[in-house]
Amino acid sequence: MRAPEFSADWYRAVTEFAHGTPAWLHTVAEVGTDAGLLLFAVLFAAGWWRARTADARAMALAVAGPVVTVAAYLVSEVAKSLIEQERPCRAVAGAMNIAACPAVGDWSFPSNHATIAAASATALAVAWRAVAPLVLPLAALMAFSRVFVGVHYPHDVAAGFVVGSVVAGLLAVAVAPWAARLVTTLRTLPVTGPLLSAGPTIPAGSMGPVGTVRDPRPVPAMTAGDARDGVGV
Repeated sequence: MRAPEFSADWYRAVTEFAHGTPAWLHTVAEVGTDAGLLLFAVLFAAGWWRARTADARAMALAVAGPVVTVAAYLVSEVAKSLIEQERPCRAVAGAMNIAACPAVGDWSFPSNHATIAAASATALAVAWRAVAPLVLPLAALMAFSRVFVGVHYPHDVAAGFVVGSVVAGLLAVAVAPWAARLVTTLRTLPVTGPLLSAGPTIPAGSMGPVGTVRDPRPVPAMTAGDARDGVGV
């Protein structure tokens, strides 16, 4: 596949601008792409820990996040293998890439980094809405950094962002009901229960009308002598 000319023009403009920025910014852009993925991994772990005190659906969405992210990556990787678009750092004459150009056969469209970043951000936003203002701009910045360092066209990262967001978002919502039922079952098992719950699950029917736990022991019947002595009054 040949890249559209407008995307090649944008690629030249971005990479020429990038070459005029300080060297420390080049390093930040190169390291930041992978560091951002590590941050998403940490947030997935934090989301799991947080969901241990929440209901089964919240835990299901938390543990589904990494799974749907991997699914989005696989979709992107299959698409790359079928489309076979050359990297701009080889295809564009006089390309001014900051990062080393990936090996021949490591195709450009869509961007796996952008797909993973968008999928991670979307899965986290679905499971933990409070982090959406952090993770969505971070994913967009990570996608842009792939153009900035010269290894992707703009349309590569745009397509990767769409693939990651759509696949992760749809899968997370689709599997949530089934996964919630599975979490409910696993929370009752001695091995998986501590991983999915912060404490022992209170059996159904053990909660009083105002949320107090009922004493499971049988209440002894009151005798006539107890009533006379005022016991149980």
